[in-house]
Amino acid sequence: MKDLIIATAQFENKSADKEYNLSQIADLSSKAASQGAKVVVFHECSVTGYTFARHLDRQALLDISEYLPESPSIKALTEIASRNQITVCAGLFEKDENDNIFKAYVCVNETGIVAKYRKLHPFINPHISPGNAYCVFNLYGWNFGILICYDNNIIENVRATKLLGADVLLMPHVTMCTPSPRPGAGFVDNNLWYNREQESTELRREFNGPKGREWLMNWLPARAFDNAMYCVFSNPIGMDDDQLKNGCSMIVDPFGNIVAECIVLGSDIAMATITAESLQSAGGNRYLKARRPELYKNIIGAEHISEQNVAWLNADNKQDNNLI
Repeated sequence: MKDLIIATAQFENKSADKEYNLSQIADLSSKAASQGAKVVVFHECSVTGYTFARHLDRQALLDISEYLPESPSIKALTEIASRNQITVCAGLFEKDENDNIFKAYVCVNETGIVAKYRKLHPFINPHISPGNAYCVFNLYGWNFGILICYDNNIIENVRATKLLGADVLLMPHVTMCTPSPRPGAGFVDNNLWYNREQESTELRREFNGPKGREWLMNWLPARAFDNAMYCVFSNPIGMDDDQLKNGCSMIVDPFGNIVAECIVLGSDIAMATITAESLQSAGGNRYLKARRPELYKNIIGAEHISEQNVAWLNADNKQDNNLI
């Protein structure tokens, strides 16, 4: 495998405004390509916006969803990819011929969709169906996988994607700065964003503290380290509907080191060169080879009733649930 330059991006999306969001994707894709990147990674539902979808009824959600691969947004992404000679990775809502709705993430080059993935653990709206398959595909001689946001918090999903051959994991998110039982979690005051030029010190403290980046550092480097893979994390910055997000888009190498990160309080890209040598020399590569699946295959695969209850969805109702 040849060395490859990858970019991760962040921007403030507008809810349901595909034209605006695609314009931001176009600008940042052009910037990444001009600096040598061959792949640029955007956040979950970057084409449509995300958090606003919790308010939509089924028909409204169908109206914003698109049939893939033939859709206006895919056409626009294909044009962006072709114009810049870069693979663009972005998210949107998908509907199928039976009007089932999915949270989709696509990788698009000048020929159209190279890979498509459906989120395994959607929860933003009860009318969204979960995906039922992992996604591993080859791009520029590298094996890529995709897991969307919450999918990455179930560690079995990351290990399964690695065992299917992924060397690079795309991790589009809309996360952080929301309520949770973990210490220090919660919303960040929206006014800090609106007054960020005057309140930048306090805003950065909130973004980088336990509500945001500090929590991310509790688990993200471990996913990369344990599985000897590059993790490309993308997250929006600014307002997503009525919730403030803190960006921190970054690339983590197979040693668990952050090798690139967006640090500005606004739209940005961060780029890194990924190398096959790092995959081979990372400790996680040795640990994968030392596994003894006969000891735990029946434990991991045992019957299980899945429960998913997300704290911030209930925050407005002040419900006291058994939250994650």
